[in-house]
Amino acid sequence: MDDKGVEDAAILLMSLGEEEAAEVFKHLEPKEVQHLGEAIARMKAVTKERIGNVLDRFAKESTEMGVLVADNDEYIKAVLRKALGDDKANLLIDRIIQGSDVTGIESLKWMDAGSVAELLRNEHPQIVAAILVHLDPDQSSSVLKFFPERQRNEVMVRIATLDGIQPSALKDLNEVLSKVLAGGQQIRKSSLGGVKPAAEIINMMGSSIETSVLDYIREADGDLAQRIMDNMFTFDDLIKLDDKGFQSLLKEVQTESLIIALKGASPEIREKVFKNMSSRAAETLREDLESRGPVKLSEVEAEQKELLKIVRRLADEGQIVMGGGGDDEYV
Repeated sequence: MDDKGVEDAAILLMSLGEEEAAEVFKHLEPKEVQHLGEAIARMKAVTKERIGNVLDRFAKESTEMGVLVADNDEYIKAVLRKALGDDKANLLIDRIIQGSDVTGIESLKWMDAGSVAELLRNEHPQIVAAILVHLDPDQSSSVLKFFPERQRNEVMVRIATLDGIQPSALKDLNEVLSKVLAGGQQIRKSSLGGVKPAAEIINMMGSSIETSVLDYIREADGDLAQRIMDNMFTFDDLIKLDDKGFQSLLKEVQTESLIIALKGASPEIREKVFKNMSSRAAETLREDLESRGPVKLSEVEAEQKELLKIVRRLADEGQIVMGGGGDDEYV
């Protein structure tokens, strides 16, 4: 959801009142709660027209939606078991409904990165890796930034070579977090870890940390490092997007974010952007880039990471085909 969408959702929640809004928050993911909370905190005054538009659109969309089944999880379990039999169905069910039995680890999603890092600092790298693959890549990368370089690198090697997690290991992870794992031995091996999650986490790190991690992995296993790099999509890889995909991306990016991201971009990336805009929009963007003063490299990298998140979301939706594999400075 873009910034306007988050603001519209915040307006809707504030229109509902405290009790109703609280009920909605109970059903949101930690990151969604954070984004909405920040939007509400920023919002000082809203025009009546915008409030009316938000409420009208919500009313229209809500009347067009309905609940098909009371419990989606139970429904898909029942359907798959009838269609495929218990054994084949259970293999799919754990992939489709993943994470429902790792409540102790799920609780980490509500903690800030520093607190999670402190909790895991003295654990074995294999334990840390198995926990971090359950978190979103950007949260995992933030946690790893609090670790010493050697420990961080060791954890990344474990994540990249992790071949699923056995039920007993899931139970151990939750015991580390003082939680009891529900479901006993009925849980099957979860297909978490591997080269792709490792690449996603490294993608979220700053360039200096990224280089250090990849150099460490390359020294230990050159083939593994290459496979990770093949799964990474960096800001420079935007040049590989076709024009249709690039135009889909530009529709989702806020102008201010694009300006900051492009401050650290190659001339080729900038020309790719200009090429996929109208001539007037391209000229305006050029002027904005030229008039903008120095920007901290950390701010540039942060906006580039946000842009790459949009790329990955659009790729998941089939709108983009992806290819390819700090100290503050000013650019």
